Amino acid sequence: MNVWTAVLLTAAGCYLCKLLGLSVPAGLLDRPAVRRFAALAPVALLAALTALQTFGRGTHGLTLDPRAAGLAAAGLALWRRAPFLAVVLVAVVVTALVRLC
Repeated sequence: MNVWTAVLLTAAGCYLCKLLGLSVPAGLLDRPAVRRFAALAPVALLAALTALQTFGRGTHGLTLDPRAAGLAAAGLALWRRAPFLAVVLVAVVVTALVRLC
């Protein structure tokens, strides 16, 4: 299989996924459970990705390293209602200081 075949098959697959999403009946999308799921699923996926990137070690196991301290500091800054850029800056500085020590 050459590169252009892979590109064309991927493009067709993406188009079919989009078409499948557009063909869902409107009555199904108006249900409260579906609306609640659509609102909460991105938050849950982002939290899982954050946890995996913070505590994951390769393909097996968990680790506790300076990234965890940065995440904890970011959580504390969010709890104190700091602006987003301040939260990121706090996480970066705390992670760098823990790595320095």
